[in-house]
Amino acid sequence: MSARCIMVLGTSSGAGKSWVATALCAWYRAQGYKVAPFKAQNMSNNARVVATPDGQWGEIGTAQYLQALAAGAVPDVRMNPLLLKPEADTRSQVVLFGQVDEALSKMPWRGRSLKVWPQIAQALDALRAENDVVVIEGAGSPAEINLHSSDVVNMRVARHCNAHCLLVADIDRGGAFAHLYGTWALLPPEEQSLIKGFVLNKFRGDAALLAPAPQMLQEKTGVPTVACIPMQFQHGLPEEDGVFDDRGSGGQGQAVHTCIAIVAYPRISNLDEFQPLLQLPGVRVVWARTPAQLSDADWVILPGSKASAADLVWMRQQGLDAAVARHAQAGKRVLGICGGLQMLGEALVDLHGVDGNAAGLGLLPLVTLFAQHKQVQPTRLVLPEVQAPWQALSGLEVSGYEIHHGQTQLRADMQAGAAQPAQELLPGLLWQGGAPQVLGSYVHGLFENAAVIHALFGHDAPSLNEVFARMVRGVGEWFGDQLP
Repeated sequence: MSARCIMVLGTSSGAGKSWVATALCAWYRAQGYKVAPFKAQNMSNNARVVATPDGQWGEIGTAQYLQALAAGAVPDVRMNPLLLKPEADTRSQVVLFGQVDEALSKMPWRGRSLKVWPQIAQALDALRAENDVVVIEGAGSPAEINLHSSDVVNMRVARHCNAHCLLVADIDRGGAFAHLYGTWALLPPEEQSLIKGFVLNKFRGDAALLAPAPQMLQEKTGVPTVACIPMQFQHGLPEEDGVFDDRGSGGQGQAVHTCIAIVAYPRISNLDEFQPLLQLPGVRVVWARTPAQLSDADWVILPGSKASAADLVWMRQQGLDAAVARHAQAGKRVLGICGGLQMLGEALVDLHGVDGNAAGLGLLPLVTLFAQHKQVQPTRLVLPEVQAPWQALSGLEVSGYEIHHGQTQLRADMQAGAAQPAQELLPGLLWQGGAPQVLGSYVHGLFENAAVIHALFGHDAPSLNEVFARMVRGVGEWFGDQLP
């Protein structure tokens, strides 16, 4: 028997598709169904490591990884067969079924989409055959009429599986009813018929004031408004790509004792791993793009980057390189993760055209050489003894993941005569500077370990199971009996 397919479309990027799809995965699971998520094509530098059918390790978008966990399913490359990781405004690395595909990466957009459609359809059909419900997420808007002929992620998917489609609008932006009507109106009749419900997301205010608009919209389209979801600050999941909102951090009405500035360079990647920090009482997270935003920070984090060399250029243009150096010189904590670790070193060397050459920030005596092939794997390890101010990490068992082209080495010749030399705490993975407040790691996901959060902050962030349980209660309240 083929699964019923529920598809979450949006009137725009940032409407809340990923969050709604995750909530529906959790809700259908709670009703006793076997559930899987699916997104044909995701454009994101937020990725997670999962097993591939041939026993290797590959990447899928973080949103589908979390949706699988919400569904109680093992994350699978078929759930996001095509992942586009932007490296520049006009270039993306193409990941097909978890693995980088150089030939597809060089193809024009439209030609690429047509080539991969049979494999996308096969992946979806396999998930339909194995599950009771498949919750499908669209991308951007289904009404991008310039891309309609080469669509492989929105209405082509909906037509293929005759999906029950929900169209989500961000009402907090304003113009939601026009967005819903305009999106529906731009679809051809056979696709309009697949839109079964409108969803107003991120609503703040008195829902009674919405009338008579939902009824008027239904009269024009035949589509009912099936849910009005209130604004969800601190909902517990990472925001969608490009959304930097610190209004939920620091706890509600609590004094801030620790300010963490995460440098938000243009090609930031895996920003989702910092979500637990936003939920800690007394901890404020700032997404920093100027030196002034680092001035009051207790910590500075240099996160992952899909283009470390280019993002280093951007940092220097903003004056952030000097600001990070001043922060370290003042004895305050600096943490570099993956691309951020590479930036903390002396040099980035690219002999294969992977990322580019660049001088690093010089806060760790490291040199990174970019390899042609990407290292993608889960990681589980016990942290060795770490010096202050990071000593609370010593001895902790942690899990995470690696996604990087760079291979980094400690250069003894770069710290000759140093009174306190830097240390390689874990071979190829973890380094601490001679100025011990500077720490660099290739392991993503450290803050998703409850033991790490508790050791560093003395508090616990809500678990994913708690987050999913809240979602289940919310879906029941907001949708009532309007879901198939």
